[in-house]
Amino acid sequence: MTLLLIQMTTVLLTALFCGWLARKLRQSRVIGEIIGGIFLGPSVFGRFAPHASGRLFPPASLGAFETISTIGLVLFLFLIGSELDYEHLRRQKGTATLASGMSILFPFIMAAAAAHSLRIRFAPDGIGSVPFVLFLGISMSITAFPVLARILEERRVQSTPLGAAALMCAAVDDVCAWCLLAVALTLLPHEGDSASLAWRFLGLGVYLLLMIGFVRPLARWFVRRNPGRPLSYELLGITVAIVLASAAATQALGVHPLFGAFLAGVCFPRIPHWQAALRARLDMIVSILLLPLFFALTGMRTRLDLLSGTRIWLWTGIVLLVAVAGKMGGAALAARWTGQSWRDALALGALLNTRGLVELVVLNIAYNHHVFSPTLFTMLVVMALITTMLTTPALNLLDIEHAGKAAEDMAAVRAA
Repeated sequence: MTLLLIQMTTVLLTALFCGWLARKLRQSRVIGEIIGGIFLGPSVFGRFAPHASGRLFPPASLGAFETISTIGLVLFLFLIGSELDYEHLRRQKGTATLASGMSILFPFIMAAAAAHSLRIRFAPDGIGSVPFVLFLGISMSITAFPVLARILEERRVQSTPLGAAALMCAAVDDVCAWCLLAVALTLLPHEGDSASLAWRFLGLGVYLLLMIGFVRPLARWFVRRNPGRPLSYELLGITVAIVLASAAATQALGVHPLFGAFLAGVCFPRIPHWQAALRARLDMIVSILLLPLFFALTGMRTRLDLLSGTRIWLWTGIVLLVAVAGKMGGAALAARWTGQSWRDALALGALLNTRGLVELVVLNIAYNHHVFSPTLFTMLVVMALITTMLTTPALNLLDIEHAGKAAEDMAAVRAA
C-alpha cells in the first residue's frame, strides 16, 4: 500500500507540473499530462534511471494502477455521455451531418487501405484482419470530444456556428466510434468465454434495448414526478451504482466497460442543474487523481526506443499522414461542399483532428486485447500527440480566436 501511495503521489505531481507547462505553451493540459506519463515510462525515466524506475514502478504493481485508472475512465466516460446533447443530434443538418460522416468515413477508408501493410509488419500473431481493420479505423477516425470542448471554450468560439458544428460533429464521431468499438470487441475471442458470436451480439442487443427502452424512460419519469429536485447524496449514489452496473454488464458481454459507462451517461436525464452538480462532484477527483494514473500507465506502455531506424519512422510518418489527411481532409471538404469558406472548413477539420485522451483510451483497449503490438501502439500514441498538438497552431494560423472575440463583441453590441 505504501508503494501505491508513493506512485500516486509521483504521478499526480508530474501530471500537475506537465499540465501547467503545457498551458504556458498554449497547449491543452491533456497534452502535458500525456507527455508526463511518457516521461515516467521506460522511454525517459526507465532509460536514464532504470534501477529507480524498477523500484518505483515494478511490473507487478501495475495491476492496481490499471484497476484504479479503469474506474476513473468509467466515471470519465459517464461524464462525457451525460453531457452529450442528443436533442442537437436529432436536429442537426447541413454542415454538421455531412462533416461528421466524412470525418469518420474518410479516415476509416484510408486506414483500411493501409491496414494490410501495417498488419503484416506490426500486428501480434493470431489477430484477425477484420478486428485489426476496425480498431485501426477507429483509432484514425475518433475525435477527443472533451479536449475539443475545452479548446473551443478557451478560445470563446463554442457558441459560434463553427464551434456548434464542431461540437455536434465530435459528438456524432464519438457515438459512432464507441458503437464500432463495441462491435470490434464482440468479434474478439475472450479467454474462458465459450459464448458464440451470435449470443454476444444478442446479449448486446438486449442490453441496448434495456438501457434505451427502460432505464432512460424510467429516469425521465422520475424527473417528471420530482420537478426541481436537486441531485442529492442518495440520487448521486444511485446514479454511480447504475453506471458501475452498466459497465459491468458490457464487460460481461465481452465489450469494454467504458461502453457501458458511456451509454449510462447518454441515459442520464438532461437537467442543467443535475448535470452541473454531477460535473462539480465527479470531475475534480477524476481529472486530478484518477486520469493521471491512466496517463502514467499509457506512458509505461509507450516505448519510444522501439521507433528506431528509418523504416519504423517512415511508417510512423505514414500513420500520421493517413490520420491527418483522412480526418482533417474529410471534414474540411465536407464543410466546403456545404458552402463554408475555406477558412472555416479548415478550422473545422483542424478541430476534429483533435484526438487526445479518447484516442489513448481506444489504443489501450486495443493493446490490452493484443490487437496492436508495442511498436504499433507507440506509433499511434505519437500520432495522437502530434495531431492534438497541431490543433492550437492551426487555429492560431487561421486566426480563429480573434474571430471568436469579434463575434462575441458583435453579439454584445446587438444586445445593447
